[in-house]
Amino acid sequence: MKHDQRLPGRRTLLRLAAGLGAAAAVPVIAADPAGEPVRAAAPPTAGAAGLPSALRAGPTAYRLQPMTAGTPPRFRPAAPPVRTRPFEELPGIGHAMVLTFDDGPDPFYTPHILATLREHDVRAMFFLCGEMANDNQDLVRAIADDGHTIGNHSWNHPLVTRLSRAGVRAELEPTSEVIERITGAAPLWYRAPYGAWNRNSFEIAADMGMEPMAWTVDTLDWTEPGVGTIVRRVREGAAPGVVVLSHDAGGDRSQSVAALRRYLPELLDDGYRITVPQRR
Repeated sequence: MKHDQRLPGRRTLLRLAAGLGAAAAVPVIAADPAGEPVRAAAPPTAGAAGLPSALRAGPTAYRLQPMTAGTPPRFRPAAPPVRTRPFEELPGIGHAMVLTFDDGPDPFYTPHILATLREHDVRAMFFLCGEMANDNQDLVRAIADDGHTIGNHSWNHPLVTRLSRAGVRAELEPTSEVIERITGAAPLWYRAPYGAWNRNSFEIAADMGMEPMAWTVDTLDWTEPGVGTIVRRVREGAAPGVVVLSHDAGGDRSQSVAALRRYLPELLDDGYRITVPQRR
């Protein structure tokens, strides 16, 4: 496996993902921490300043990879319909935004992300790779215990559009199983690696009870563009209903950690609420 940025055709895949399907709507509930839950339109369904040197230098055993239970089962909503495109924004959640982090959990960077979110008492979405979750179970529990939403990001981050239906299921099912075993709840959201969606992944994810979540603002933090650039991309893209994509694993994520420390309090000062979507 290789870094996201080393896979040819990434931009083409993202354009394809954004262009799938046509408009329709069903209700989804998005939690608004300042008040009652509010509805957001769903995508269409198918017909039928830097970190300490110790942090910058921290080793990670999966640096060259893409990235990336003992409680009773929780309430599980009814299976969702099969979508033809993922959620890219949540326009009905008021003056709020959603922060998402992919490819973890990473034993070095994820705790810093969690600490910053905890400091500001906000919740985010973490799309976990199964192999990372299995290797870092205490971190998965910490994410869940802090009230964050955990999503399925496949087992080891392949390009699922190149997989058979059996191959897609083999990536998603064990990931959901390990998350449920650790936290007591199976994930209700799925994000395709590289943002590459197809009918097989939509159908299989829906069959497993998961809704597809994409993003509105891509920080491109995996390119390590600099803390200031990441902050600028988030601030310039900020708007009600925006979903921000960042990473907490898969390489040196010290810039992502430092950028969150800067832009999160600035977003809150601007009056944005940071929330996570909830499903019926």
